[in-house]
Amino acid sequence: MTANPRLKATFERLNGRAALIPYITTGDPSVTATVPLMHALVKAGADVIELGVPFSDPMADGSVIQRAAERAVARGVSLRTVLDMVAQFRETDETTPVVLMGYANPIEAMGQQVFAQAAGHAGVDGVLTVDYPPEECEDFVQYLTDYQVDPIFLLAPTSTDARIQRIADIARGYVYYVSLKGVTGSASLDVADVAKQLQRIRQYVTIPVGVGFGIRDAQNAQKVAEHADAVVIGSKIIETMEQNFNEHGDDALAIKAAADWLESVHQALIA
Repeated sequence: MTANPRLKATFERLNGRAALIPYITTGDPSVTATVPLMHALVKAGADVIELGVPFSDPMADGSVIQRAAERAVARGVSLRTVLDMVAQFRETDETTPVVLMGYANPIEAMGQQVFAQAAGHAGVDGVLTVDYPPEECEDFVQYLTDYQVDPIFLLAPTSTDARIQRIADIARGYVYYVSLKGVTGSASLDVADVAKQLQRIRQYVTIPVGVGFGIRDAQNAQKVAEHADAVVIGSKIIETMEQNFNEHGDDALAIKAAADWLESVHQALIA
């Protein structure tokens, strides 16, 4: 299978430094703010953007991202909207990879092959679908790779060696290791356990391994980056925007708050 060129080039360019991957929900803090927010995060040091596809029942997400998804769904944001946002982003940024993260229902509603083609044409580089188990999505993986979109999968502390091997066989781009048993934004993060789990995963997985869930400050990001190939941060960014928007009611100020916070993490990773 052919790897996505943008993701591959990004990890090669970093030459061992962990990639910084912020997650945001499309349509939050507003629909018109999404593309400017993506550009602001890139300027602040994002190496890859994970763009959340709003869904009414986001089972893997904690309360912060759930609220963002609810706000976006209420604004009418659909999977088509998300793809349109990626296409708009690509008009002025042809190098930063964009990975969609979401759930199976919107993809099934559109049709797997139709979605894969539309994603490839919009400029999507990878797709992580939380509730597509690797044992049951061979056709979907093939559709994605036909359009040079990398299928990205989750691993967890509870993943068996057999599950890790199965994902190693079909995943492209990077693998996303969920560092906690729980939902996004959970409180505690055991970096020593993360390091131990990554060592086990790398016995099977040869592509980059990113770590997410529970990274809420620059210090933790820096510690995780010593072991991971990428650091994924979502809840803290969305929470920062949410608090700022609730206080000021201004998209531009919310975007600036998120970008300023991400820049502090970026500085920690390159220190």
